[in-house]
Amino acid sequence: MDAKTGANIKTGTLKIGDKTHTFPMYEGTIGPEVLDVSKLYAEAGIFTYDPGFTSTGSCESKITYIDGDEGILLYRGYPIADLAEHGDFLETCYLLLYGELPTATQKADFVDRVIHHTMIHEQMSRFFQGFRRDAHPMAVMVGCVGALSAFYHDSTDITDPTQRMIASIRMIAKMPTLAAMAYKYSVGQPFMYPDNKLDYASNFLRMCFAVPCEEYKANPVLARAMDRIFTLHADHEQNASTSTVRLAGSTGANPFACIAAGIACLWGPAHGGANEAALKMLGEIGSVDRIPEYIKRSKDPKDSFRLMGFGHRVYKNYDPRAKIMQKTCYEVLNELGIKDPLLDVAMELEKIALHDDYFIEKKLYPNVDFYSGITLRAMGFPTTMFTVLFALARTVGWIAQWKEMIEDPHQKLGRPRQLYTGAKQRDYQPMSKRK
Repeated sequence: MDAKTGANIKTGTLKIGDKTHTFPMYEGTIGPEVLDVSKLYAEAGIFTYDPGFTSTGSCESKITYIDGDEGILLYRGYPIADLAEHGDFLETCYLLLYGELPTATQKADFVDRVIHHTMIHEQMSRFFQGFRRDAHPMAVMVGCVGALSAFYHDSTDITDPTQRMIASIRMIAKMPTLAAMAYKYSVGQPFMYPDNKLDYASNFLRMCFAVPCEEYKANPVLARAMDRIFTLHADHEQNASTSTVRLAGSTGANPFACIAAGIACLWGPAHGGANEAALKMLGEIGSVDRIPEYIKRSKDPKDSFRLMGFGHRVYKNYDPRAKIMQKTCYEVLNELGIKDPLLDVAMELEKIALHDDYFIEKKLYPNVDFYSGITLRAMGFPTTMFTVLFALARTVGWIAQWKEMIEDPHQKLGRPRQLYTGAKQRDYQPMSKRK
């Protein structure tokens, strides 16, 4: 049953004081039932209190489903492992945007549309010269993505379905170009224009690592790894950045501004910066012989040190993305044959975590951030670029969620309430009377 049809609606009751209030309950296709408390204040004069909104459904969505207890992640009903293993990123983009996997004709048309929107307005390249060379690439991305609305204002009318789709395609297509430019600027190398003959991932790698003075050919193993990383990070339900995009979108803001807001939110180390934090932790450990010391510290509740890249606040058993990412990680390391002390630390740490009783009991398994951080480092990306790549991948999820919200007739302006604990109303005292 559709949650909003009203057909055979179940109800739940809340007893507040000596009064009982009845509210509708809705069933999703899978997952727990929800109690609709949207009229709680109007009927009972009270709000719910839910810091972090961890027990609150803010919207109805058909895009992504997560069961953290069972380690399930579905895009439009399809398991993430199947999409990452057998599909590709642009196919996943189509699925998230349109709701179904494409036919061969639909896929070819979609890829063609994306490919022919990869260039950015030439004036945007001058933006980068205004940033310091040592600026964090995420700072650059926040500014540049927000600025897209100044160059592509012909697709900012959110009431027009055609303009919404054009804006969606533009962002999926242009995000790799902007991300590569942010990287090139940080290392002092010239920008590389996109090449329409290449696939999405290979084109991105070329824009990052090619130079004008010599020919570059993307390693197919690395291109496939990059594509999987994009697919695994394409969406993750109503997380902090996605909720931010929806909240910004609820005001009627243009899609470029909404995605820029999502990027800003993603930058936080507790969210998109987790793989960067995992690599910094490996750097702190430094060598394999120091691992026992840090393992001991991680088990000490009085020690502030925490192992980054292990466990997940949503997945209570294992991260379903981690298995594919682990396989991809090993493929990349085997292909490159890299000898890196930090990678040695990572592999030894993984081995201990998978066999140590403490980690098994606490279900602190290596997560997707752990393996993606190792993989990206091996591919040649600095840690400052990790979150940028996350943002690149997540753009399609944000756009799909934004598009769904705009098309939802029940969508409202986001306006959370609060438990106020400040001063009551008081009289203003002139400076001369203050003590």
